[in-house]
Amino acid sequence: MRSYETAFLLSPKLSEEETANFIVQMADVISQKKGRMIKEDRWGKRKLAYPIKRFDEAFYVIFLYEAEPDVPFELERRFKQTEAVLRFLTVKKEILETKRKKKKGVEEEGEVPEEREKEKESLPVEETGKKEA
Repeated sequence: MRSYETAFLLSPKLSEEETANFIVQMADVISQKKGRMIKEDRWGKRKLAYPIKRFDEAFYVIFLYEAEPDVPFELERRFKQTEAVLRFLTVKKEILETKRKKKKGVEEEGEVPEEREKEKESLPVEETGKKEA
């Protein structure tokens, strides 16, 4: 299963009850398709940066879930059929692998210590600020 994040904006004309029902219906789509809802975030009514379909504000909802690739397609299909949805966006979340970075001064496998000494000798010498007598 892959992780997805879907954000959608609902019309401010919907009543609170209609908004809640629509959100529950969309969450049910995920569970029906054997997906797992991780987080449902309802931001409420927010002012839009620019008017969308002559609305200055919208109800923001964000779903974070794990599912097969057909679930986001089904959600988007339903969003397109509903006039109350102003905008939507689905993003596939990638799992970042933590890589261990090599520390300075730590020898790599197969590196000969003599080569390290030669590298140190070729580096410029720092001035210590002391005057030689």
